[in-house]
Amino acid sequence: MRRQCRIWWPKQLSLTEPSSCSFLFGWFVSCAPNSFDLVVAFACDEAALCCCQSSLKEILSETNGSMSVYLQDKSMFSLLGQCAAYPSGNDQLLKIKTEDDDQRKSCNHGTACARNRQGSSRERNEQWSCGCHKVNGSLEKHRRTAAESNHWIQMICDSDGIYGRNINWIPTLHHIHWNGKIVSQCDVHVLIYDAPRYGTHHFSIRSWNSSKQVRPLLKKPKWVTELQQKQPLNDLDAVILATNSATASKIIFERRLDSKRFCSKLSLICRYSSRLWCITTMFSSALSNGLCCGFRLIALVCQLLAVSMASLSTVLYILLQFLHSLLSFGSQRWVYTILARVFKTAWINIQIRCCQILYWPVFLQNNDFRSQSCVEYAEKAALHKHSMWSSLAVDVLLGNLIGSTMLVHAESVCLCVMNFANDSTNELRSGCVWLMGVPAGFKLNTELAEVLGMISLNAIQIWSTIWIIVGSLCIYLVKGLAILGILFGITVPAALVIDMIAISTLHISTLHWMISLVYSQQIQALAALWRLFRGRKWNPLRQRLDSYDYTVKQHIVGSLAFTPLLLLLPTTSVFYIFFTMNNLSIILACILIEVTISLIHATPYIDILLWLVRRRRFPSGIWFEINSCHSKSIHSPNGVCLEKIISKNSLQEDNPSGRSNVLVSILHSNFLSIGEIVLPHYRKVFSGVSRSYFGRSAYGILTGKRIASTLGTKLPSTMPWMSIPYKDYWCLCRKSILACMPECNCHVCEYVIH
Repeated sequence: MRRQCRIWWPKQLSLTEPSSCSFLFGWFVSCAPNSFDLVVAFACDEAALCCCQSSLKEILSETNGSMSVYLQDKSMFSLLGQCAAYPSGNDQLLKIKTEDDDQRKSCNHGTACARNRQGSSRERNEQWSCGCHKVNGSLEKHRRTAAESNHWIQMICDSDGIYGRNINWIPTLHHIHWNGKIVSQCDVHVLIYDAPRYGTHHFSIRSWNSSKQVRPLLKKPKWVTELQQKQPLNDLDAVILATNSATASKIIFERRLDSKRFCSKLSLICRYSSRLWCITTMFSSALSNGLCCGFRLIALVCQLLAVSMASLSTVLYILLQFLHSLLSFGSQRWVYTILARVFKTAWINIQIRCCQILYWPVFLQNNDFRSQSCVEYAEKAALHKHSMWSSLAVDVLLGNLIGSTMLVHAESVCLCVMNFANDSTNELRSGCVWLMGVPAGFKLNTELAEVLGMISLNAIQIWSTIWIIVGSLCIYLVKGLAILGILFGITVPAALVIDMIAISTLHISTLHWMISLVYSQQIQALAALWRLFRGRKWNPLRQRLDSYDYTVKQHIVGSLAFTPLLLLLPTTSVFYIFFTMNNLSIILACILIEVTISLIHATPYIDILLWLVRRRRFPSGIWFEINSCHSKSIHSPNGVCLEKIISKNSLQEDNPSGRSNVLVSILHSNFLSIGEIVLPHYRKVFSGVSRSYFGRSAYGILTGKRIASTLGTKLPSTMPWMSIPYKDYWCLCRKSILACMPECNCHVCEYVIH
């Protein structure tokens, strides 16, 4: 079976002219014996590595230690090999100098290349007999060690074809030292990818609904079990993670390399001349002062902003701590218990808002340094970090808009509320009077209708009298809601409105509960009497109907009770339907406000904003655009690739003629739509709603049982109350704000000065 090699090549390396010889850094991922993935992160020329060849192993180890743990378990960041430019003129830099019979045997003996390099190999045009370019110093030792023990790849630049927009050349595989063997004949798939950068784009093979739990089948088919037991050809998760870590590895490597290079140059200068050292120190000091001047100005502005925001947050923190101490002092009193039950919805939302205000500096701090090694992890960490304060900011913004409007038009709002309350009360009175007569031509029981109607009218009259007294305070309630919305956001006054609706419609709820109790008892009695006539009896232990022999007296008593209950049922039903409709309208209004509050909390505002600005930050799967497909001869006279278009099936066949099949493609990403971003959050909101809610509600309405007044949507979880010293909280807020601002590090300049 021919070997398969996938080379993940960063597009940035192909945008410029190739250098004569550059070293490749990245990851070697092997999942199957005859297949491997080579993820190239970046390239570095020999001149940049000459001053720190002795510490290259240490730099690679430090860079690998900064990567994610999953990637470290799958592969180690290392020096992969070399990529040399095409020779010019008669220079045969990369031509293989072995015989045909040696080529057929090169993949069967593992130590032939090692013997050629160590003993009997001949150097021609600064290369080894295997075709590897010779380097000087410890890099050659590192290359030998990698080629003998693990892997080493030698590639050349191919700039003869047209491979896409702004792509000047692509790498072509010359040969690979794989576990001590020289591999030159293999099918190569070159995948050109745009190196991910934080805030720009990244790759992901996860779909937006991949975490959705699928109902398992009772029995898996045989082919599914066989497919799961089959060894995968490549570890795509590790490869995509490596591509997302390419930019971070380059930054970390260059940072370590610059520090080593700076220290080495500094030591050479110190050894050369103390006078030259003084001159260099003065020049470096002047240069660092000029560079740090702008940094210090920016840092001063950042410090002032952080101090002002931290001071404002600390004042609010002191106010919340004072209110919490007052509530804790009276938490054992019966008044506190009653108020907590009456204003249950508002109390829950106040707790959520207080926790958000107290914990925002904790969420804003970025303590997960490991997530910075991968662009995908960094994007998810940033979205999680900014989701809470963005929700809080939008909530407060809506509260200020609506609260300011209500505060300006408080009298108009109060007048509308009073008119609506009076109209609703008049409608209730008219409905009760209408039911006491002949509603819609139905002949009801006059006595029962008068009793139910008078009870309802008296309750409505008492409540309307109380409402007149409370109506004088309506203007203050409206202004209080407006101020509460300005300070704490729109969700807190909206939750308070739910509780106030429940209190202001308490007479309707009470009348509905009383009439539904009569109606349900009447329905249950009629059902029991109907079972008596059928000779059946309900068995509560076995939850079933059993046969039962009733006596004659029981049948007579049942007949006498069944007739008046059945004749009085229309009158009770009419009143029950009337108050059920009124109660349902109140419940629907409260549920609508409840759903609005939950959606305001759950909407990912920062995700929507980033999606509108840069959609590439939300990938969902990958796809490949095939650019070219050709075969390459490894024995061509001048080392030039001979291209020809071949069929798709020919890439899967063994090629005994000495040609390697090469496929070039470009890696692209699919992106989420706005619905795919928002729907998972909204689905989580309604995950707490029972699927049988509407069925149980309909059954409760028909049988006269009580129905739930809330839908049960999920809200953000509350956290333990934070109680730390004021000074510590101020420092925490300041550090959190400074952590989110651009870093103005001048440590290099300060190091030069000192």
